[in-house]
Amino acid sequence: MTVQNYLFNNHLSEYLRSIGTPEHPELQRIRTETAAHRLGKMAIAPEQAAVMTWLARLTGAQSYLEIGVFTGYSSTAMALAMPEQARITCCDINVSFTDIARQNWQKAGVAHKMELLLQPALLSLNDLIAQNRSYDIALIDADKPPTPHYYERCLKLVRSGGIIAVDNVLLGGRVAQERADNAPEAVGILQAFNAALPHDARIIPLTLPVGDGLTLLMKK
Repeated sequence: MTVQNYLFNNHLSEYLRSIGTPEHPELQRIRTETAAHRLGKMAIAPEQAAVMTWLARLTGAQSYLEIGVFTGYSSTAMALAMPEQARITCCDINVSFTDIARQNWQKAGVAHKMELLLQPALLSLNDLIAQNRSYDIALIDADKPPTPHYYERCLKLVRSGGIIAVDNVLLGGRVAQERADNAPEAVGILQAFNAALPHDARIIPLTLPVGDGLTLLMKK
């Protein structure tokens, strides 16, 4: 009986990747190029992308909403996994990063599936709600303090039975520690956000210890 997770070092992590679905060559390229960027750690982990694409295939998802695009690894992964007619809406505010994402979408042959909204994400989400848009899956992977606001809007945009994923819910383990006086604002916000999820009757939550923590929320 296993009562505790393994401590995953780099060797064991590489082994786990080797026995899963092989990473698409375009995703390998994006990951390698992004790793050279000074903010390369902002990209979603391959294991997290594998979970997201597995869920997309399992549920037959045809629409996907992403908050926080960076260089396009996660959006490209989802586009490659979803059917030709899939619709993917990406929200970001950084022109430099999303220019790289656009190039990656083109190289991967998935640019025709993408809709990029370049303005503060809360404004984009409000616009989508006003348009009565609906999505099968959403990923929140942007600036952390507004996470509860992104979540509430995603609850309006994701269909019943759909999935909302939230990245970086562990903040490198800081959420499980007593908050220091000089801790970033995001720590206290995510501590409160995480603590509230088990009591939220609108969703069924599950947090996976992959990457920096990936919470999956099924909307009832």
